Amino acid sequence: MTTIERVDRPRPVPTPQPPTGVATTVAPAVFVAVRGWGGRLLLVQRCDSGVWEMPGRRVSIGETAVEAAVRGTAERAGMPVLVTGVVGLFTDPRVLLRDADGVVCQQFAVLFRARSLGGVPRGDGRVTSRAAWVPLADLPGLVVEPYERRWIVEALAQEEAPHLG
Repeated sequence: MTTIERVDRPRPVPTPQPPTGVATTVAPAVFVAVRGWGGRLLLVQRCDSGVWEMPGRRVSIGETAVEAAVRGTAERAGMPVLVTGVVGLFTDPRVLLRDADGVVCQQFAVLFRARSLGGVPRGDGRVTSRAAWVPLADLPGLVVEPYERRWIVEALAQEEAPHLG
């Protein structure tokens, strides 16, 4: 099991240079909330920023959102999963992201719930440096983007109706 460094006092999230202007594209992406033993949450740490997030990826041409979610979790966290539901759709036009090519994108993310099919979490060494089952008590001490924290709250709420917005 991977050990997560716990930070007793909150650290500011490293903020890249905020995108300027307006979004020039919308890039559909999927993320996956996987709960493990003792309520732990599967998270990955990004190589580029060190920020922790739920595993995910952009949807590629020719694949469904569910296929992208399963593939993204296997690639980014080393974990096979079975998608069991939708946590929500997150499309806030005020959330702008800059991709690796410098293109400013508007957030458009589907967050799924999934069940682990076994395995040991591991980063892919390219996009993610680490993957781990994180105890809920450790979440406040991790560096996580503000919008991702909102997604985690939605995922942990386990409400029947998905978040739409």
